[in-house]
Amino acid sequence: PARVDFGQGTSPPMYEWDFSILWGYRWLLLQGLGVTIAFTAAIIVGGLIIGMTGAICLLSRFRILRACALGFIEVFRCTPVLVQLVWFYYALPVLTGIEMSAAVAAAVCLSLYGGAFYSEIIRGGVISTDVGQTEAGQALGMTRGQIMRRVILPQAFRKMVPPLMNQSIMQLKNTSLLMVLAVPDLLYQGQVIAHDTYRPLEVYTFIAVAYFVMLFPITLWAKRLEHGGSMAKEA
Repeated sequence: PARVDFGQGTSPPMYEWDFSILWGYRWLLLQGLGVTIAFTAAIIVGGLIIGMTGAICLLSRFRILRACALGFIEVFRCTPVLVQLVWFYYALPVLTGIEMSAAVAAAVCLSLYGGAFYSEIIRGGVISTDVGQTEAGQALGMTRGQIMRRVILPQAFRKMVPPLMNQSIMQLKNTSLLMVLAVPDLLYQGQVIAHDTYRPLEVYTFIAVAYFVMLFPITLWAKRLEHGGSMAKEA
């Protein structure tokens, strides 16, 4: 390939950063940020509901329920989430005949993906509870459901909070993949702005900073909860 000659004693021109161009697109960026936050809240809530259901099935006495839950968890944990998103949007309607918008397909897919991980977290928290607590509930005449609701889950929840927080952080980062389905999240809007302004460095730097500002406080909170849980366990 041909070499570019800048002349003797000269250096390549320095890139001039100009973040002022983003001000004209502030509403588009805010709209994308709102979509990202709304999607995060939706897939966390949906994932927790699916995760609780999956954990209950994993802990069930019925083998068929355990097998179905285990199959669901392994499928979603062992395949890339990007592949899942594309499959849900393009392949699932062909197989089922049910048309879904990109936003619905993404929300369902990411909720199921998060639910697979939430299921294992909840199951681990439940089985880590001392078996004596279950025996005490049985001695008091409680049913299996009452023992789970009143005795096991309240104690297990304290152990589950840190890993649940960490998985929720991953869910927020996974929303950046919505761009492949043209869902107008923060990254998608950033791509539109970058193509319009020819300033990708400023745009993607701003998006990286925006994600950091959202995630860093949550990460610190998760670490504090984890440290508090370990201190309580030692005590």
